[in-house]
Amino acid sequence: MRWLFASPAPIDHARVVEAIRAAEAGTSGEIRVVIARHRTRHPIVSARKHFVRLGMGRTPEHNGVLIFVAPRSHNFAVVGDKGIHGKAGDNHWNTVTEAMRARFVKGDFTGGIVAGVACAGRELARHFPRQPGDRPNLLPDKVEEVE
Repeated sequence: MRWLFASPAPIDHARVVEAIRAAEAGTSGEIRVVIARHRTRHPIVSARKHFVRLGMGRTPEHNGVLIFVAPRSHNFAVVGDKGIHGKAGDNHWNTVTEAMRARFVKGDFTGGIVAGVACAGRELARHFPRQPGDRPNLLPDKVEEVE
């Protein structure tokens, strides 16, 4: 997905990590955020590569979600593993990306990512609520920046 108009602004990592922790509190799902500092024409292809590299497909219920943002290219993608995609479907991902894009066009990049994390977290909690005995935080809660 592309956004137009606003220039890339610094992203508040602490605020994004706080949103990830809040979103994951009610689910066995995992959410990661990758910020690419390089230009990319194909954000979905790049997102899928990072999804694999970060081990997002190794969650027991296949309920990992990766938010990939390439500010210099003015594009981004949200990729969900087969467990969450099978339950949520394409309409959910359209909702997530539209919530993000609406903030990105206004220059609120941190807010856009936080909105995407929250939206993905609600859907994960709906389909994969945290259960007694779940092992939380299989993957680190952090924003990863890549060159």
